[in-house]
Amino acid sequence: MSTPALSFGAAARLYDSIRPGYPERAVVWAVGVEPVRVLDLGAGTGLLTGALRAVGHEVIAVEPDEQMRAVAAERHPGTQVLAGSAEEIPLPDGSVDAVVVGQAYHWFSPQDALPEIHRVLRKDGVFAAMWNIRDDRTPWVAALSGIVGKEGYGLDSAWPYGPLTPWFTEPELGLTEHTVTVPTDRLTDLVRSRSRYLTADAAERARLDRETGELAATDPALAGRAGVEMPYRTCVYRMRRV
Repeated sequence: MSTPALSFGAAARLYDSIRPGYPERAVVWAVGVEPVRVLDLGAGTGLLTGALRAVGHEVIAVEPDEQMRAVAAERHPGTQVLAGSAEEIPLPDGSVDAVVVGQAYHWFSPQDALPEIHRVLRKDGVFAAMWNIRDDRTPWVAALSGIVGKEGYGLDSAWPYGPLTPWFTEPELGLTEHTVTVPTDRLTDLVRSRSRYLTADAAERARLDRETGELAATDPALAGRAGVEMPYRTCVYRMRRV
């Protein structure tokens, strides 16, 4: 897993408090409704773990960052939260029915991660990678992306992360639209929870803080409002073990 992927630990509680969860429809589309044993890989603070548990699945969470793991364990008592990575999964062969990855696959090293995911899945098990992506069709969200950068993953029928053979079938794409209420005065916190901010120098952080604050204070859709509905599209690529 890359170094930027490990930048979130210092902001683990901020991340957990401001990042969106995953809609039930997307989780059901990825894994189904029949309770199964699921590995949440690159689990972070357990946002996807919570959505999987709410549907009724047994979840094992694996996360490389100690501070993120601590929040996940606190949020989900009774859930196994293990140290590990996509490239070294601390589970036996064929031990889970599904592997899901929320907001993390783009950090993996596929040449090492795909064989590991294949190894821990049972025959015909499901592998699903998903992302919550800001919906830039809303003007103020497009303006925010102009400040912080667009989210360059998903939203295409073609899998954008290289070959999946010989481990997995061609992925199917599912999209779910939903909104999350964000306090307007916490838009800056949302930006501060991103790797671009966490790995930036002081000058770039100051720019992001300033421009995000100005957007919240001046955009007609945001100014004077206590909260705003942030639109997301949850993009899920679902495939099966070969």
